[in-house]
Amino acid sequence: MGMNAPQQESWEERGFFIERGFYDLSVVEEMIERVVEIVRMIDAGEQRPDLWPTPERRLADQPKPEDRLAKLFRVMRTEKVFHSSATDPRLLAILAEMIGPDIDCFLSQFIFKHPGALGQPWHQDDFYFRMKPLPQVGVWIACTAATPENGPLWVVPGSHTEVIHDAVRDPRPDAGLAYVEIVDADTSAEEVVLMEPGDTLFFHSRLRHRSTDNNSPDMRAAMVYHYAPPTTQGLRSSNQDWVEVLRDGEAVSASTEPLAIAWN
Repeated sequence: MGMNAPQQESWEERGFFIERGFYDLSVVEEMIERVVEIVRMIDAGEQRPDLWPTPERRLADQPKPEDRLAKLFRVMRTEKVFHSSATDPRLLAILAEMIGPDIDCFLSQFIFKHPGALGQPWHQDDFYFRMKPLPQVGVWIACTAATPENGPLWVVPGSHTEVIHDAVRDPRPDAGLAYVEIVDADTSAEEVVLMEPGDTLFFHSRLRHRSTDNNSPDMRAAMVYHYAPPTTQGLRSSNQDWVEVLRDGEAVSASTEPLAIAWN
């Protein structure tokens, strides 16, 4: 297992590659079902201080709590389907070649993009992370199809070799939490990333990418994990949760006890 030659070439030259059908349909369907269960329980008053839901402000008037959700952070540690998918042996074998024998999953976020939801402007994840050494690897799992109409990702191939660009605050009134936009870089080489459920995108933390608004009647959902060595230095934030997944090339049976955190 591990990276094959085409993956390695695309990673080095383009800053990303896609594995089609990497996860079974049953896995991504379970992810969606579990997130819906969680947000409905939270909406009914259950306390889950270990998790961090963020709202889709543009859809604040929707009656169902899941339709008002933009992202649910920190799901990997305590939720079985997310922990097992984040530590899939096939995934860890690829990541070990990209990062090394010691790896943590430091960010996990489930993303809903319901009809009418806004996209996220051009950005680099390392704008938020500011981490060294590079790379940090993002793993974007399509839980539903990502179509031209429902807000897919767009990337600029090769932009992972660039510096961290300056960015301005997203001026839209209903913009997502901490959304910023790169406005000084050429995006003429952009490519759309169309995916089917279970397809998985591996991407560099410096890769410039965006998503568009969901102008379709269909939901777009995805699960995203970010990985780095445990010795990584950089910014820490409340949506992060550093969980050991690999040490000396061997999988780690990490604690699944929730962290007691009071959000400000």
